[in-house]
Amino acid sequence: MYKSIIIGTGPAGLTAAIYLARANMKPLVIEGPEPGGQLTTTTEVENFPGFPEGIMGPDLMANMRKQAERFGAEFMTGWVNSVDMSQRPFKLQVEGKGEFVGETIIISTGASAKWLGIPGEKDNVGRGVSTCATCDGFFFRGKKIVVVGGGDSAMEEANFLTRFATNVELVNRRDELRASKIMQDRARDNEKISWSLNRTPVGVEAGGMGVTGLKVRNNETGEEEVIQTDGIFIAIGHTPNTKFLNGQIDTDEHGYITVKPGSSETNVPGVFACGDVQDNKYRQAITAAGSGCMAALDCERFLESNGSH
Repeated sequence: MYKSIIIGTGPAGLTAAIYLARANMKPLVIEGPEPGGQLTTTTEVENFPGFPEGIMGPDLMANMRKQAERFGAEFMTGWVNSVDMSQRPFKLQVEGKGEFVGETIIISTGASAKWLGIPGEKDNVGRGVSTCATCDGFFFRGKKIVVVGGGDSAMEEANFLTRFATNVELVNRRDELRASKIMQDRARDNEKISWSLNRTPVGVEAGGMGVTGLKVRNNETGEEEVIQTDGIFIAIGHTPNTKFLNGQIDTDEHGYITVKPGSSETNVPGVFACGDVQDNKYRQAITAAGSGCMAALDCERFLESNGSH
């Protein structure tokens, strides 16, 4: 029986682990097949406070993990198949490891960026292909960038990237954009943004130094062309990793866990959520870490009020 089980190890889960371990709660942290979350696929992180020279994403996650271990957090690698939230203590089934029981649960399973699924895309992550403009835009100062997508996030990323790029070309497979009118207008008013609509991305081209172009198919003519570019930002949305919960917890229409305003509390007493799994707005390492701290403190207070601290 664990006082708290943390599912997921991005900045949110690891921060929660540090706080709970320091409070002598000895949390169990269950890492999925991608320990450290999205930051492990990022090269240099320059916007996390305290690192004036920047730090590599995997190094930042490794440091956080060591810090949690130092205070007594227990780590286990495994895939959580199901969670029974019908009563406390909660029961978790971990593939190949059996059943684990926790008085409280902190869910920090993150959200996975959606990919196009085209040749060369995954091979060039960190070499010109990115899913986060605020994380990586700075590295494309004075370069030409392509943004793929037609929703609000694509418009937002395109606008943001014009701060660094000489030109941002927005590629969308339809003639129409899904983005709200205000976001479309903002992008269309930006002189640095050009448009390639009704084009379907079919491949990422790269050389020794990284990305060189995005191959697209004209949906009207069927002809293929290569858009020369130094960077490709995929902005077609994120999928929160909540499927394993089987609808036992309240989520919004996109699957993000809903929490009580100003807290990490879900609709199930004793279950808390932090990081990108409950945040479809900011999605930054530092906001995830902050919400991990909130989850740990909320969890502690819950246990205290239930006489199990």
